[in-house]
Amino acid sequence: MKYAVVIDNSVVMSWCFEDESNQYTDNVLESLKYVRAIVPIIWPLEVGNVLVVAERKGRLRYIDCIQFWELLSELPIDVEDQTSEKVMMNVYTLAREAQLSTHDASYLELAIRKNLPLATLDKALLKAARKFDIEIYNKA
Repeated sequence: MKYAVVIDNSVVMSWCFEDESNQYTDNVLESLKYVRAIVPIIWPLEVGNVLVVAERKGRLRYIDCIQFWELLSELPIDVEDQTSEKVMMNVYTLAREAQLSTHDASYLELAIRKNLPLATLDKALLKAARKFDIEIYNKA
């Protein structure tokens, strides 16, 4: 499978909340008509957590969450299906070196390992990507 981008959850969740989307995130979504993306194994848990918290806070209804899951299932986003001990150690090391959470570092590690650009809105992750010479995905 040929992938074009690693998409961080900050971009994905912007598609769920109108007040968080912008031209960049819209462009990333639009680009998925032509390319495939890959995300780390933790991604579905991150999506689920954002949705359940948003529902608890009254920001989304249950039906909104289900519809968003359905939208995501139709997009060409593949979840990496395995994570080795070596990958986990690399994630941990990157998290320490870049002062990231291990969640954020998992996106960085995947971009490094697959030699792919990273789509993110997260400022700390952007800074870390630049530090490790990872291209920032920018498809207009």
